[in-house]
Amino acid sequence: MEESFKMFAETAALLLEAVVVAIVLLGGLETIVRIVRHLALHPDPTRASARKIWARFAAWILIALEFALGADIVRTAIAPTWDDIGQLAAIAGIRTGLGFFLDRDVETLGADHGEKEQREGGPVA
Repeated sequence: MEESFKMFAETAALLLEAVVVAIVLLGGLETIVRIVRHLALHPDPTRASARKIWARFAAWILIALEFALGADIVRTAIAPTWDDIGQLAAIAGIRTGLGFFLDRDVETLGADHGEKEQREGGPVA
């Protein structure tokens, strides 16, 4: 029974990791399209426009980090050794730290974007 559950957990973790790859790929492709489109429309890019594109990609990365952490938790859930628990703690700490700082930057950019909309009386492109 335990062996079947381990196989199920490994399969679930592998599927979650496939989702991570798909999310990063989609986010990367969207970012490339946004960069190309922006450069075609605005040959002289501004720092604000570059940060807006970066913030969108960072949101994709945040989602991927959550799924990756979920995959690690699932993989470690079945009869973990102390070494497994230590590795999970290190990975979770790093990913949580990355997520925190990315999320903070994305929220800051979103707040700046909203303030600009209010000042100008409409959405900012």
